[in-house]
Amino acid sequence: MTTVVKEPRVEDTPADGPVAAPSMVQVRGLWKSFGPTAVLRGVDLDVPAGSVTVVLGPSGSGKSTLLRAINHLEKVDRGFVAIDGELIGYRRAGDKLHELKEREVLRQRTNIGFVFQNFNLFPHLTVLENIVEAPVSALRRPKAEARARALELLERVGLAEKADAYPRQLSGGQQQRVAIARALALEPKVLLFDEPTSALDPELVGEVLDVVKDLARAGTTMIVVTHEIGFAREVADTVVFMDGGVVVEQGPPRAVLDEPRHERTRAFLAKVL
Repeated sequence: MTTVVKEPRVEDTPADGPVAAPSMVQVRGLWKSFGPTAVLRGVDLDVPAGSVTVVLGPSGSGKSTLLRAINHLEKVDRGFVAIDGELIGYRRAGDKLHELKEREVLRQRTNIGFVFQNFNLFPHLTVLENIVEAPVSALRRPKAEARARALELLERVGLAEKADAYPRQLSGGQQQRVAIARALALEPKVLLFDEPTSALDPELVGEVLDVVKDLARAGTTMIVVTHEIGFAREVADTVVFMDGGVVVEQGPPRAVLDEPRHERTRAFLAKVL
């Protein structure tokens, strides 16, 4: 069966060019279907600059698809995403929307760091080379400058001594910390984390979450999909609970985690707490 992917409707998008909004990330009316299944059903989200938004929800609730839509790794059927006032994946000309060329989408993605569940490091490159590659190829940074920045980032994530190691020589927690350093190397405006600890042994989870907490204290804008409730309680400015492709509830951690208003939120938390 062939799925027809529609471009977002013009009326779903900002009136003309950049979005005048205080949020670093603005999501409006996102719909996304895979065949007959609607995975996102009108999702709205605002993430202020310097804030941490944690997205919770059961498997299949649309959390990862939302992150991939923000990064335009998934094209949406309706709605729009804007980062720092710039439409992602499209430009508007008059009453028409035009999908950007891949080169322009890749430029936009340099503003959106993405840390995946399974690290996605290049196995044939050293740790240092993994971090240097994107700034040199995507941003045309001088290699010496990119290398110096990569060494600073490795120091920041506690892996300065692993610069010349290969991914296979690292633990899962170390590989994920390298992946975070690699995302930071592009100096993105927002960092997206898709369950960054789900592939780790339990004893390695803390070392990755500690790095994310340090980023939060430094004022990095982040959206984190995770099942780590304790992390959400400690670090999040906003907790978003999703189920069935919609945002069921959102608010400060104390409100959502301790006094949830919706039965679906209460039922989910009863299973994971």
